[in-house]
Amino acid sequence: MNSGAKRYLLLALLAALIVSGFSAYFNRYYLGVAIDVGINIMLAVSLNLINGHTGQFSLGHAGFMAVGGYIAAKFSLLLQPALPPWMQPLIFCAGLLLGGAIAALTGLAVGVPTLRLYGDYLAIVTLGFGEIIRVIFQTSETFGAATGLTGIPNWTHFGWAWSGAAICVFVVTCLVNSTYGRGFIAVKDDEIAASASGINPVRYKVTAFVVGAFFAGVAGGLYAHHKSFLSPTGFDFMKSIDIVVMVILGGMGRTVGVIIAAILLTLLPEYLREFSDYRMILYALLIILIMIARPQGLFTFARRRPDSK
Repeated sequence: MNSGAKRYLLLALLAALIVSGFSAYFNRYYLGVAIDVGINIMLAVSLNLINGHTGQFSLGHAGFMAVGGYIAAKFSLLLQPALPPWMQPLIFCAGLLLGGAIAALTGLAVGVPTLRLYGDYLAIVTLGFGEIIRVIFQTSETFGAATGLTGIPNWTHFGWAWSGAAICVFVVTCLVNSTYGRGFIAVKDDEIAASASGINPVRYKVTAFVVGAFFAGVAGGLYAHHKSFLSPTGFDFMKSIDIVVMVILGGMGRTVGVIIAAILLTLLPEYLREFSDYRMILYALLIILIMIARPQGLFTFARRRPDSK
């Protein structure tokens, strides 16, 4: 980890805390959208580690988000009545880490038997696991079953959401740019050649899957404590597709592009609310036009090569 990355992380954390300190003076609606943006950045950047940097195609990211959200929410609901108010931040932080850890273990359980697959086969399997996770929560009375989980403390504020996004970007960037991260790129470029060079592709795929699932779980915990309500329908197939679109639109493997795409695709539906009857049609058409015009990703730009003499 270089000192420059650490400096940017500290600046981002400081800015998030300062803005959060003045959040009482901001419009609550715009503040809520800003929190949604921070959560979506976490989801998109963590999926980009799997789909973009490692070259896999996962369609089950919403499942890991659901695991983290339900576990963190249930943890808070169980401990909040028994502990004093000053311990709420500790409960919240512990719940987020617990939700992320359980989501990471779920990612490991999914990854070990399935990541010998690739391409369409992997996408179908991860989609199936994501739906299994959703149905488990939908039928579990402990987690509210089909009616959902209510009464979740509203603890997620701007500082938590954007600090989580900053830490996620920092960890993923440092991991990809490290010596170990070169294995991700080797697996993405040519899995057979990577194996011939002594790299174990499954090991690197599972690592990417576990790290991505962890941050998706933390994002789910932040989401749960932001909305104060969880429903299994909020983590269906379309939620995974939304996250995948952010990664593809931003440019596979391009962290900055994925961040910009996450911001854009979170704000765009809000600006289209005045066209409420046609909002989702316009939203879908804009995405189609963008992908036709820039199939390599809206924020992917080729570097100029010096002219050879």
